[in-house]
Amino acid sequence: MISVWLHNLALAFLSLGIVCAVVIAIDLTRYPQHMWIMNVVWPVNGLFGTVPTLWFYFRFGRLAACDVKTSSDKSSKNSTPYPVMVAKGAMHCGAGCTLGDIIAEGLALAFPVIAVWAGWHSLFSEKMFAIWIVDYIFAFVLGVAFQYFTIKPMRQLSPGEGIRQALKADALSLTAWQVGMYGFMAIAQFVLFRKLLGQKLDASMPEFWFMMQIAMMAGFLTSYPVNWWLIKVGVKERM
Repeated sequence: MISVWLHNLALAFLSLGIVCAVVIAIDLTRYPQHMWIMNVVWPVNGLFGTVPTLWFYFRFGRLAACDVKTSSDKSSKNSTPYPVMVAKGAMHCGAGCTLGDIIAEGLALAFPVIAVWAGWHSLFSEKMFAIWIVDYIFAFVLGVAFQYFTIKPMRQLSPGEGIRQALKADALSLTAWQVGMYGFMAIAQFVLFRKLLGQKLDASMPEFWFMMQIAMMAGFLTSYPVNWWLIKVGVKERM
């Protein structure tokens, strides 16, 4: 049985995420990012990162606004600490993962047959594992698209080469993010809720999406070192 306090806590954090995303989105209308895809990345990350993402945006995100230059007229990335660049790279990947997971979970909730098509009953006894397949597909497609709209204009690549480089840059980073996200959701489902609370998590519950907020932060942590390496070797762009 889920306690009232946990239900209310879930609603509070979900509401906080929406408020943070809206605040960032409104500010971006006044200070749009030089790299347009970041106008999507920042609010999406606000949905799960809440107040820390809001602070991070106002502290570092504004540095990449179209009309912002440093006193020495260098680009914002030259004045941004490397760990912050890595965090931006991870968040860029996380935005695609987050949107992909929201879409996939929403579709699976509305059309349960999708889980069957993904292997529920035939390959997996757990519905959650089948939906993870759908999650990964949507997250991968959106993640590569986000990376494409970063790499192609910055490197002035052809569409075909842009897609190839986006796949190269995002596949490992996105997979690392999903590993962290799946890992925490498995703990939430099988340990925290089923074992301790005697309740099965479902996408129709606020508690599920509250756990997803935490899972996305776990995904950020597992993808951060991967992004550090990818940016260091030049596979991903500095932001």
